[in-house]
Amino acid sequence: MQGKFIVIEGLEGAGKSSAIASILMHLRAKGVKVTTVREPGGTPLAEQLRALVKQDWQEQITPETELLLMYASRAQLVANVIKPALAAGTWVVADRHDLSSRAYQGGGRQLGDEKLTQLRQLVLGDFRPDCTLILDVDPKLGLARARERGELDRIEQEQEAFFVRTRTRYLEIAKAEPHIYVVDANQPMQQVHHQLIQTIEEALFA
Repeated sequence: MQGKFIVIEGLEGAGKSSAIASILMHLRAKGVKVTTVREPGGTPLAEQLRALVKQDWQEQITPETELLLMYASRAQLVANVIKPALAAGTWVVADRHDLSSRAYQGGGRQLGDEKLTQLRQLVLGDFRPDCTLILDVDPKLGLARARERGELDRIEQEQEAFFVRTRTRYLEIAKAEPHIYVVDANQPMQQVHHQLIQTIEEALFA
């Protein structure tokens, strides 16, 4: 039986890591064989591309360069890890996927969804997650949480307006696509996790 592909999305400081840990615990308690991946990253080459994306450079990184690095990493991860796991019956829970590019580069970097369409088709074809959950957090709160974690990477150092545009694009896409669910991540963590589990149960087990 084919595995299911679940993606957790959201701004910095939305609580993706703890949410994924809660989801993994729930699925394993149900007897589901499950693994987790992250984007960018997840394979030796993709992790090197992650480092390139995240670090500061003594030059301006163009939005197009950033976008292409993200999709190069994604191509490796989907082909070499995600699709084989799903084919073997293992469920995959991902920390970010294609929706991140549509929100961060399409919205935050203002490239627009139209420019991403051909690239998405080339890399992913008809491959889509079974369920995507956006942890929606106010950018001010998310960035404050990110700062508490320690030093910010290149993208996390962007101005608040960048994250406002990114959040807006996340919510626009969620309204238009039925497999995408929005969870209020401004709530206490316990409530967030409860809502996530409830949504997964209704979307994938009902």
